[in-house]
Amino acid sequence: MDFTLTEEHEALRALAAEFVDREITPNVAGWDRVERVPRELVPRLGELGFMGLTIDEADGGSGGDHLAYSLVMEELGRGDSSVRGLVSVSLGLVAKSVAAHGTPAQRERWLPGLCSGALLGCFGLTEPDTGSDAASLALRADPDGGDYLLSGSKMFITNGTWADVVLLFARTGGPGPKGITAFLVPADAPGLERTEIRGKLGLRGQPTAQLFFDEVRVGADAVLGQEGGGFSIAMSALDKGRVSVAAGSVGAARGALESALAHAGQRTQFGRPIAGFQLVQDMLADMAVETDAARLLVWRAADLVDRGLPFATEASMAKLFATETAVRAANNAMQVFGGYGYIDEYPPGKYLRDARVTTLYEGTSQIQKLIIGRALTGVSAFS
Repeated sequence: MDFTLTEEHEALRALAAEFVDREITPNVAGWDRVERVPRELVPRLGELGFMGLTIDEADGGSGGDHLAYSLVMEELGRGDSSVRGLVSVSLGLVAKSVAAHGTPAQRERWLPGLCSGALLGCFGLTEPDTGSDAASLALRADPDGGDYLLSGSKMFITNGTWADVVLLFARTGGPGPKGITAFLVPADAPGLERTEIRGKLGLRGQPTAQLFFDEVRVGADAVLGQEGGGFSIAMSALDKGRVSVAAGSVGAARGALESALAHAGQRTQFGRPIAGFQLVQDMLADMAVETDAARLLVWRAADLVDRGLPFATEASMAKLFATETAVRAANNAMQVFGGYGYIDEYPPGKYLRDARVTTLYEGTSQIQKLIIGRALTGVSAFS
């Protein structure tokens, strides 16, 4: 197995790193304090091709494989997980789903804008009463003539207040996954209201919302895929989405490590830099080993996706290990920084707050263990 990146991959990673160092890193603390990244960052990401990675150029995308996508997500995660999340959701969950399941008309309507950054998408799955138990969602899509009326609410929706299109999952049939259908809903549809969620522990710059649907009317042409096929679309999107979250978590862990290394080399105690203390080196070594191991899990999952092989279990492994690694790395970085790490002028606190939620969304760490356990034993512990 060859772990050497191609010249194209190296160039893309360098482009992403340069963008992060120039336009994101200097602004991270300020964005976090005001709980908002600038909206104009999205088309800038589109200009660089980051919003259209893995999408065919014929559909307005920038092409590339999932390893390339993972490399960019790592760099964005190193800079600011709030920015990484904008891309992960709009591209990774929404645009990729439209590319995979959309009609020619749906692809023509949505993909060029999503890939350029002129449009932004959000993924409407989680509800106030259904998180891990997504198959029990309650938002309804009731037939009305040749249309559907959407009624209910969604919770914790990344990009929710900024999105131009909602990839919405609604109940068109009986209980369970077979009663769920996916819809592409314009965010300006009458009856759709959005409320921003503020005061989050982390990802404070990322727009997060609760969505309310009061008999929002959509036509049959809004159905993505087949009626009753929405749950499989959601789970397929989340499988690939976990690779993206894992890659971003590798970046966050790497950022925490790099900041801790720099601080340890500059901070002196007892007459010498703390980088020379054994227990500091112990923490740095743990961070470095786990970050590299997490990256290899991400690359393996991305390689399986690109080769068209089964990857769901490997994606769960990558997501589980990388997100937990990011939390441990950020916590260790805070320990290396000491009291300075507790002040938002320094990086560890934000890395820790941002990393913590990655163990919750797109499948909690416990859900990932159940997925892995099911693959190992052949027995489902979900029911």
